[in-house]
Amino acid sequence: MPCDRRGGRSLARTRRDVLCWAPCPPPTHGALLDIRRDDLSDPRTVALLRAHRADLARHSPPESVHALDVDVAALRAAPITFWSVWDGEHLAGCGALKALEPGHGEIKSMRTVDAYRRRGVAARLLEHLIAEARGCGCRRLSLETGSGPAFAPAHALYLRFGFTDCAPFGDYAPDPYSRFLTRAL
Repeated sequence: MPCDRRGGRSLARTRRDVLCWAPCPPPTHGALLDIRRDDLSDPRTVALLRAHRADLARHSPPESVHALDVDVAALRAAPITFWSVWDGEHLAGCGALKALEPGHGEIKSMRTVDAYRRRGVAARLLEHLIAEARGCGCRRLSLETGSGPAFAPAHALYLRFGFTDCAPFGDYAPDPYSRFLTRAL
């Protein structure tokens, strides 16, 4: 369950599918994080992807939200590989790689659980995704993210990892709500 460490409670769903808070243990940090290939069978990962898409919809119009749709069967059949980040039994984040064309991959739906933000989860996951892409023969890795102020932390992370602005790639078109980034591997 996603945790809100500030209040020491985790987000849970009741019988009515209403969000409520339940106690959660204190966080662990750094090397104890486990990055696992994810088949989207854990409802916590699916819930995080849904929350990611809902949050993006708050900052961009519907036609500018390019996060993955949470259709688990379709995602399992797509040329996409997911990973999730775990702190013990607590989900800390997720992200995916999508094959675009030979030698070119895309980072998709990278998200950190709110309680784990500013704790290095995204950096660890991004390192992992870059290594996986390189290991699969990618020579270029690209991504699309939002362009507004809410996305400033993501921009800083990607720039720190050597990504630079680029033109729209793949099926993307120019969009004032999107920022496109790429880097050679």
